[in-house]
Amino acid sequence: MEIALYEPDIPQNAGTIMRMGACLGVPVHIIEPAGFPVSDRAFRRAGLDYLDAVRIERHVSFATFETWRKAQNRRLVLLTTKARDAYPAFAFREGDILLCGRESAGVPDHVHTAADAALRIPMQRGQRSLNIAVALAMVLGEALRQTGKLNHE
Repeated sequence: MEIALYEPDIPQNAGTIMRMGACLGVPVHIIEPAGFPVSDRAFRRAGLDYLDAVRIERHVSFATFETWRKAQNRRLVLLTTKARDAYPAFAFREGDILLCGRESAGVPDHVHTAADAALRIPMQRGQRSLNIAVALAMVLGEALRQTGKLNHE
C-alpha cells in the first residue's frame, strides 16, 4: 500500500500524512508542483523529526508519476467526493496506491480518468468533505486491514 498526494497545497496536511506514512510503514509520493517547498531541508525546518522514517518519492508531474506507476503495474485508487462507490465495499489489493487531490481543488479530469477506481467516504447530507489527512487515514486503515498489513509489532 502506498499514498500519493496530487499537488498538495497545505503543508500541515502533507506533514500529518507523512507522519502517518512513517508510523504505518507506508511510502508517500508527492506529485508536484506543490503549494509549498517539498525539499528535505524545508521539511526538517518545519520540525518533521520523523522524516528519516518515511520513504518520500517526488514526481515532477502527474505524467512522470503515471510513467512510474504503469512501469510498476500498480493500481491507482482515487479518493474523491465525486465518486459513486463507497470505500468500505471496495476490495483493496496489496500494492494499491491511494491518491488524494489538492485540498483546494481535488484533481483534474485527466487524473480521474487515469484512476483505476474512485472511492468516496459516505457522509451526512449537506457536508462537503473531511480533512484530507482524516479521510486518508480512514481509507488507509481499511486498506491495510483488508490486506493484513496492520501487524507491525
